[in-house]
Amino acid sequence: MERMHFTRMDAGSDADFQILRRVHEQTLRNLPDRLFALLRDLASDTAYTITRYDHCLQTATRALRDGKDEEYVAVALLHDACESLGPFNHGEVIAAILRPFISRDNAWMLTQHGLFQTYFYGRHLGLDPNARDKFKSDPAYERTVEFCAKYDEVSFDPAYPNEPLSTFEPMVRRLLAKPWTPPA
Repeated sequence: MERMHFTRMDAGSDADFQILRRVHEQTLRNLPDRLFALLRDLASDTAYTITRYDHCLQTATRALRDGKDEEYVAVALLHDACESLGPFNHGEVIAAILRPFISRDNAWMLTQHGLFQTYFYGRHLGLDPNARDKFKSDPAYERTVEFCAKYDEVSFDPAYPNEPLSTFEPMVRRLLAKPWTPPA
C-alpha cells in the first residue's frame, strides 16, 4: 500500500499528493456502494407502514414514472439515506455529500425537504406547518413543495409497486462518476 510520507501537509511532496489524489478517487468510486448500504440499512426501520428503504424506492419510483430527469430521480432515491446518521438534519447531510454532483436547486431541495414535510404533519406535533413559507423567495421553493407533495409525503403506500434498487443503481453511479478535483 502506498503511503504519504509527510507529518505536516505543507511539507508534502508532489508524490505524496498524487497518492492523496488516488485515495480520493478510490473513495469516490466507493461512494455509490456506501450510499446504497445506507439505504439498505433503512430496511430495518419498521415503524412506518413500509420501511424507510421502501419509502426511498417508492419516492424515486414515483419521480421516475412522472418523467423527472435522472439527477432528480437519484436525489429522490437518496433523499433520506442519511436519516439514521442525523434524523434532524439528514437532508443537510445528504445534500453536503451530493453537492459536488448535483444542481444548486436539487441540493437546496434536499437540505430543506425535512422542514417542508412539516406542512403535512406539523399540526400533530405543535409545529408550524407553514414554516417553509419563509423561503418563498428562493428559486427552489416550488421545486421543493412539489417534491414533498408529489413524491415524498405520499410514498408510504404498501400497495404501490416500487421499482427495485437495480433500476436506480446505474443512475446513481453515472451521477457520482464525475472526476475528482481538489476543492477550490
